[in-house]
Amino acid sequence: MIINTGGRTDTVQYYTEWLLNRFAEGYVLSRNPLFPNKVARYELIPDKVDCVVFCSKNYAPILPRLHEITDRFHTYFHYTITAYGKDIEPGVPDIDKSIDTLIKLSALVGKQRVSWRYDPVLLTKDYTVKRHLETFERMASALAPYIDRCIFSFVEMYKKLEVNMPEIIPLSGQDIDTLAQGLGSIAEKYGIYIQTCGTNGDFTPYGIHASGCTTLDILGKANSIMFRNLKHKGMRQGCHCIESRDIGAYDTCMNGCKYCYANKNPHKAFENYQYHDKTSPLLLGAVKPDDTITQGAQKPFQAYAEQLRLQL
Repeated sequence: MIINTGGRTDTVQYYTEWLLNRFAEGYVLSRNPLFPNKVARYELIPDKVDCVVFCSKNYAPILPRLHEITDRFHTYFHYTITAYGKDIEPGVPDIDKSIDTLIKLSALVGKQRVSWRYDPVLLTKDYTVKRHLETFERMASALAPYIDRCIFSFVEMYKKLEVNMPEIIPLSGQDIDTLAQGLGSIAEKYGIYIQTCGTNGDFTPYGIHASGCTTLDILGKANSIMFRNLKHKGMRQGCHCIESRDIGAYDTCMNGCKYCYANKNPHKAFENYQYHDKTSPLLLGAVKPDDTITQGAQKPFQAYAEQLRLQL
């Protein structure tokens, strides 16, 4: 199975010690967001976890102790660095600091395990098409030697976004085409493999690949391991990623990004943080008397693991 540490919250930036404790103790509990009294338990041991996938906007807090996980598990790292400033991403370090941290991360884990995420791409009166392309090129020139690929997506105009970010300007067809052409051209210039994820449209004429951001092919090549040929069900509509289990919780990320889908509102995460206990198996709070804990399914994806199972 694949463990996802950063789909629901920026675990690496705000809950580093909790995350390291969970891997040290060898298990984690995850509360079902739709049925809160249902809790799944996952064993965090190499025999049960094929790969640990990270996604964060600031790896600086975990870098000194990251080896506690990478020494034992196959890993892959998504690092989101965008053109936006504190007006849109208040809790995120500035671009230069983020680039510096990504370079340090790449030195620790190898460039083949690091993807640069430039998403979501959205427009305001300040963040124009021109500004995106200029900033993207500045980043690409600095990051090219240290990354496996670049992944981008265009923002989805869901209702919560319209409330949290009234200044957003809907992308026109021409905006999307100009951005895709520009991003593809810049990526080619610096030798960066670029792809979309969760974005509709064919941008292959611009050298942009359409693929899931977390596929068994990507994870396998990054870690020099062979996975079985399995269907990638995705995590939502338009997603082509392999199925994973997220151990985080919604409404807990304090980055405060205006476009965030994982928080109901910017203040909820700060309210919930008071319930965080770094020693608890749950990211928020503790197990309650009326909770039902079940062992989560942890089927192996690696080819050799399947062969061993059939031989037993």
